[in-house]
Amino acid sequence: MLLHDTALIYGRHLRQSLRSRFGLVFGMLVPLLYLLFFGPLLTHLPLRAQGSSWQTLVPGVLLQLGLFGSAFAGFSVIVEKNQGVLERMRVTPVSRLALLLGRVLRDATVLVVQAVVLVLAAVVLGLRAPLPGILIGFGFVALLTVSLGSLSYATAMKVATPQEFGPLVNATTMPSMLLSGLILPMTLAPGWLNVLSHLMPFRYLVDAVRDAYVGSYTTAHMLYGVLVALGFALVAVTVGTRVFRTAGA
Repeated sequence: MLLHDTALIYGRHLRQSLRSRFGLVFGMLVPLLYLLFFGPLLTHLPLRAQGSSWQTLVPGVLLQLGLFGSAFAGFSVIVEKNQGVLERMRVTPVSRLALLLGRVLRDATVLVVQAVVLVLAAVVLGLRAPLPGILIGFGFVALLTVSLGSLSYATAMKVATPQEFGPLVNATTMPSMLLSGLILPMTLAPGWLNVLSHLMPFRYLVDAVRDAYVGSYTTAHMLYGVLVALGFALVAVTVGTRVFRTAGA
């Protein structure tokens, strides 16, 4: 029943996304602008000991897409909650876990497709990376989306209006972006800032994807990145499911 319910919720929300072509296009506009206008500025700069500047920038842009695309996903839950749609779903026998998984899997599907488009654009601009590394990057985007999407939906269940939700998400996503080294490696930062960034889970994902893009699949960065991504996803889905079961009950 869990798989059946998840497939139903997933299909419903995926159809909504496909009907919103405006949202699909503009969802990846900011990361694409980073590639077009910021990438050429870094072309000849030695950002890391290994790989080109594109192999440093593109992984950060992909995870930035996952970060912002999933962190703001909770807006849709606020709308459904205020219109009574969510409550009508919750009084049916549908699994509470399916109510969450259907949504986050839809988000992961959409963002991975957008990530594919971004990588193709980056290849045109000059990116050269091994195919296994690119596929690993898509996997990290999906895991990050599941994690942050679950927390976003859980947060949205606890607030009453979009006016409360927006500033709260901004207050967490901006420090996350700046301290995780999404745009530039934190090894370029002052020592105290580099140390502080290790408290940010997203840093380990960024370092892992950058290693994958230069063909390094057995490094400590990769191990830490996989462990953090899987652990974060497990905790986030557990928290999100619990909130869907109890909020407003």
